[in-house]
Amino acid sequence: MVEVDTRNTKLANGGEKKMNKSRFWRWTVVGAVIAVLLAASLSPWRHSRKLSFIRSPCRCSEGSHKYTGIVEDCCCDYETVDSVNEAVLYPLLQELVTTPFFRYFKVKLWCDCPFWPDDGMCRLRDCSVCECPENEFPEPFKKPHGLPKEDLICQEGKPEAAVDRTLDDKAFRGWAVVDNPWTNDDETDNGEMTYVNLQLNPERYTGYTGPSARRIWDAIYSENCPKYSSGESCQEKKVLYKLISGLHSSISVHIATDYLLDENTNQWGANLQLMYDRVLKHPERVQNLYFTFLFVLRAVTKAATYLEQAEYDSGNHLEDLKAHSLIRQLVHNPKLQAACPLPFDEAKMWQGQSGPELKQQTQKQFRNISALMDCVGCEKCRLWGKLQVLGLGTALKILFSVDGQNGRDQPLQLQRNEVIALMNLLNRLSESLKSVTEMGSSAAMDGLALQNSEKAASLIQRLQESWMAQWWKNVPISPLS
Repeated sequence: MVEVDTRNTKLANGGEKKMNKSRFWRWTVVGAVIAVLLAASLSPWRHSRKLSFIRSPCRCSEGSHKYTGIVEDCCCDYETVDSVNEAVLYPLLQELVTTPFFRYFKVKLWCDCPFWPDDGMCRLRDCSVCECPENEFPEPFKKPHGLPKEDLICQEGKPEAAVDRTLDDKAFRGWAVVDNPWTNDDETDNGEMTYVNLQLNPERYTGYTGPSARRIWDAIYSENCPKYSSGESCQEKKVLYKLISGLHSSISVHIATDYLLDENTNQWGANLQLMYDRVLKHPERVQNLYFTFLFVLRAVTKAATYLEQAEYDSGNHLEDLKAHSLIRQLVHNPKLQAACPLPFDEAKMWQGQSGPELKQQTQKQFRNISALMDCVGCEKCRLWGKLQVLGLGTALKILFSVDGQNGRDQPLQLQRNEVIALMNLLNRLSESLKSVTEMGSSAAMDGLALQNSEKAASLIQRLQESWMAQWWKNVPISPLS
């Protein structure tokens, strides 16, 4: 009897060991499956992250465009804007901004910040605007007062690093010398201006990040154009925020499109994840980019007669003829006029009883934003900030300070620098729209892949924790002998 009981006990113990062993192998298999799933979920994201910097931009498939319908507060739809930009505006603007007249921008780069001490938090050499030393200028183009002693000399034998300043005063002949009521800089003070070749100083990633950069945008948004409430119906109260948000989106797109991927090897390329994080995953930012583009385009078309009759004289006769021809093709383009004859209707603005007061308030806020550009601690960022804010201020001046339907306002007068800023701004916005259209789907895929991989990793971690708890619960513990 004892022998039978012993045998039964052995059988029971053997069955329990087999069951525990079966459970052990079962959970081991589950763990292996989880590991495979984890690797499978992460590998596409890693692969996409690696390829996102080197893949050629791919066209969004037909019908996959995310934004449809009329752009809010404008008169054109998203699909038409994309079509006209690609077929007409982008190629014309790309050629126009390379001509001598539109290539050189006159700017103050050495202004003190009127709001706080300049901390100059610039990490890379790429944030500096490099200028030619005085001995490299042809004698006829030298300024009588010479160059400041603190000028940066960083050519290092590379001509593309130099700022070409080979334009003299004759390039300004025939243009008005007046200040813009919407901007802070005194454009008539030539003594503090310097010439910058925009083609040799591209807008790109500079390493200007952190508290210094955030302080600029915080001051712009919180103090000068706070976001309107979701139910706001007054267009006048929304316009400035939308314009600045659209400009901010465009700047972010350019930084992401021309990004320093590897500082050690000086490898530049597209950072699609950054584009997704800063712009594409925020629909409002993309919508405001389209709004700003149409707003500036409307200013250009409204000033068509003035721009067509202006004198484009840089001293290079053939190139100046080309610039004039490109301007005419742009402002009188039949495809543009047929597809989007009125990009933005400024006649609806400032009409109510509080209209003049709102307009004056908006003008004051924009002047403050213009003054904040002197607080940007990165020289190249300051250059492009000043140019694009002046371009936006020129668009505001054309649309809201000149009224062709009555004689109360002054006739349109533009400085050469304002026209240069306006057309270069339109080109930058055009480039941003093209980048969003071409690389948007790729960037969105990378962003979604990252989100999905993070969710999968979280789920798998919970499964692993549950598996480990079950495994330890079912592992047989040998008694101490």
